[in-house]
Amino acid sequence: MIRLGLRLALAGGREAIVRLAIIMVAVAIGTGLLLSTLAGLNAVQHQNERYAWLNTGAAKTDAVGTADPTWWLLRGDYFHGDRMALVDVAPTGPDAPVPPGLPRLPGPGEYYVSPALARELRATPADQLADRFPGRQIGIIGEAGLPGPDMLLAVVGHTPEFLSTLPYAQQVARIESVDPSNCSGCRVGTDSDGMALLLSVVAAALIFPLLMFIGTATRLSAARREQRFAAMRLIGATPRQVSLIATVEAFLATVVGVLAGFGVFFALRPGMASITFTETAFFTGDLSLGLRDVLGVAIGVPVAAAVAARVALRRVQISPLGVTRRVTPRPPRFWRVIPAAAGVAELAYFVGRRPETTNGQIAAYLFGIFTVMIGMVVAGPWLTMIGARLLAGRARRPAALIAGRRLADNPQAGFRAVSGLMLALFVTAAASGIITTIVDNRGTPIDRGSAANVALVQSFWPNMGQKVTLPTDPAAIPSDLRSAPGVQGLLVTRLNPRFRIDVPSDVLPGVIACSELASHPLLGRCPPGAEAVEVNPDLQGQHDGGAVGTATEWPATTMSPADIAGQPMLSIVVQTDGSAATIEHARTTLENAFPGRDLPATNGEFMGDFGKQLVQWQQLANVVILTTLPIAGCSLAVSVAGGLTERKRPFSMLRLTGARLATLRQVVALESAVPLLLVALVATGMGFLTAHLFLRAQLDYSLRSPGLPYYLLVIGGLAASLGIIASTLPLLRRITGPETARNE
Repeated sequence: MIRLGLRLALAGGREAIVRLAIIMVAVAIGTGLLLSTLAGLNAVQHQNERYAWLNTGAAKTDAVGTADPTWWLLRGDYFHGDRMALVDVAPTGPDAPVPPGLPRLPGPGEYYVSPALARELRATPADQLADRFPGRQIGIIGEAGLPGPDMLLAVVGHTPEFLSTLPYAQQVARIESVDPSNCSGCRVGTDSDGMALLLSVVAAALIFPLLMFIGTATRLSAARREQRFAAMRLIGATPRQVSLIATVEAFLATVVGVLAGFGVFFALRPGMASITFTETAFFTGDLSLGLRDVLGVAIGVPVAAAVAARVALRRVQISPLGVTRRVTPRPPRFWRVIPAAAGVAELAYFVGRRPETTNGQIAAYLFGIFTVMIGMVVAGPWLTMIGARLLAGRARRPAALIAGRRLADNPQAGFRAVSGLMLALFVTAAASGIITTIVDNRGTPIDRGSAANVALVQSFWPNMGQKVTLPTDPAAIPSDLRSAPGVQGLLVTRLNPRFRIDVPSDVLPGVIACSELASHPLLGRCPPGAEAVEVNPDLQGQHDGGAVGTATEWPATTMSPADIAGQPMLSIVVQTDGSAATIEHARTTLENAFPGRDLPATNGEFMGDFGKQLVQWQQLANVVILTTLPIAGCSLAVSVAGGLTERKRPFSMLRLTGARLATLRQVVALESAVPLLLVALVATGMGFLTAHLFLRAQLDYSLRSPGLPYYLLVIGGLAASLGIIASTLPLLRRITGPETARNE
């Protein structure tokens, strides 16, 4: 029977070859994307393993270390808006622990840099970058010590006497090897559980339309195949033999598709590695597959296809006469809308009741979103039936009446053609709505000349609950900083003695004399008659997530300028012209003047970190959108073409009874366009509703309408779908000739 199944699959003429080719393409695309998702999860884990050493000293462990500890200080810096990591080390003996990627620890006046930072050092004037690192470069950090190929990283050597005096420096006896996902005290790295969730959502958003595509492809020529298998049953074939033949056909196409899917994965891998899903891009080799991944996909996908083939032939399994004695299926019932409504109700319940834990939030929101997606697929036939009845009830022409009656007679078949597009539009609407709303609330673009972009802030504020002595002598500020090209002013804020970090109040942490602030209106102004005001350390407005408000008038304080001058320095704010060269020169000067302190940065750079995270989310959303829409279009084309092939005999009979070819084309167009437009409206509305409920529950934001590009994308997708439908209409003339109407 296996040989017979292979013969029927390969010797069925052009129709069988086309069906097999479509199934193979669908399986190849699905397999390639599934393998890419699995490789992405593996890449996050590999990247985290190389992040582990940067968290040395952050996690408290009982592991035994070396006899000679190392003084260690990890700090974050910026260069041209990109994050840079600096690791200051000072070994106390020959047995000091060495991080991965380094042959040895650098000595005083020596440093190692990552390849990306080495390129920047060669291309940048020394006073803007290289002068931050004392001494000379002695080597490049190897791949084993780099989380990603574009990471800016330097390991700088010092003497123990110097490094031990810097705030936050500590002695470490071992290099950390626990990845950030399993480390509660780690400062850098990626939450692989959260990334696994994110990639799983992306995979689900891709797999659902692909499953619809594969299901549509396997139903090509379903009627002819069912008749063939029913005839085999009538001449003595057993249900098991018929199932085996059908399984061989599906298994053959799927196996070839899976093999091609591995090729799709390797073709996608370089491009996927360049997309920054985490804090840095992946090495291409990190996007690897384990033996379990390969076997799971290579075995699981063909088995799933074989099971689907057996399910598709369940009518033949019941009775060989069930194929020819067909009756109108029962109309869908109203209960089909209950799952989607339940998903919406579940999301609405958590508005104002957000779960406290991350796992609780994941379970709550994912369950609701997936319930809505599944519910829309379940409700699709009922919605199609309602639209068909409205079309038939308002019909004024034969084409509309025939299309409406045919759709109402079998709404499942009508919806099946557009089910993939429904999921694609739902995912597109939800992703665009969430990203747009977050950007509007927390990622508003900053004006180039705003304080957030031109004010470089050197803060002396203690971090992580540690006590740090604040400097008091302004003479420590380099005298040539004020006169440097592009520097427009320099202000010093002092610690407000009324401020208590552990007591909630409206008191601001800093103070400054109005005589100093008067010449810098960009950083705020004093009330009339005030001699001094309370300020934020960065001389900018209140922070809210990724946004920074503009301070127009600071509150007055009763302190006199003389009292302020005796207080410790809280921050140094350098107002620049906003050019990269000026900012980097000022940053380098401040870092050398105040070693071991928090490294200076602009608020625009802090907000840029969040903006880059938004870009990463948008990249994922774009991957979903740009993948699901073409898949849905292919599914629609296959479904419409397959539907024409299955209905060529009824259409031929209609032509013999006098129906014009133009009328039949209108029938086909209406049968496809009505569910398409109805589904587009429902899917978009449900996507926006789901996004709104998620935003209200998680962030207390109200949905913001996506911009014009989103609507142009949707309109373009619908226009392309209508074009696909129109492209199939010429087939009617060829497949509805008189010879098709004869009895076989």
